[in-house]
Amino acid sequence: MPPLVVATSNPGKLQEMQAYLSDPELACWQLQLKPATLDIAETGTTFAENAILKASQVAQALGEWAIADDSGLMVDALNGAPGLYSARYGSTDHDRIQRLLRELSGIQERQARFVCAIAVAQPDGSIALQAEGICPGEILEQAQGRGGFGYDPIFYVPEYQMTFAEMPPELKHRVSHRGRAFQQLLPQLKLLNRHQNP
Repeated sequence: MPPLVVATSNPGKLQEMQAYLSDPELACWQLQLKPATLDIAETGTTFAENAILKASQVAQALGEWAIADDSGLMVDALNGAPGLYSARYGSTDHDRIQRLLRELSGIQERQARFVCAIAVAQPDGSIALQAEGICPGEILEQAQGRGGFGYDPIFYVPEYQMTFAEMPPELKHRVSHRGRAFQQLLPQLKLLNRHQNP
């Protein structure tokens, strides 16, 4: 199987994807970072559209299979914000959290969800596979826990009675939006594998 290019220049994201693709049946996929010089404008209006855009354009540009994800936090009381702009809601994780807490000040209804969309594109840019994972939760009034990154310290998952930042890494790996998206994607990827290598 040829390389599977991850549509990011972030080595951390590559490692994260490698962890999800650690199944021996998927070992033939060689994950690679996209070249830093290859810039993709995220002009989609949904996470799925952005994942498709990134996977498709990277695949076409390089003539290789490509995988991309797009994710973010959607807060019901803020009409889905920060949403697509989750990473750009402030210049640091601390700033983003403080802005979100300010905007939710005095609001009782704090339901939220993390969403992750993943797309896999063939070398011609056509989309071969798609998956979406959603983790429902709520936004706390103050941070709890020291793990994770981004909004993890204020994103509380009632089912496990802890924030993402309080979860052991293996639990977060399994129950997070990205974990749930990969649980959907992996069987599809294995099936694709068998078709490619009968």
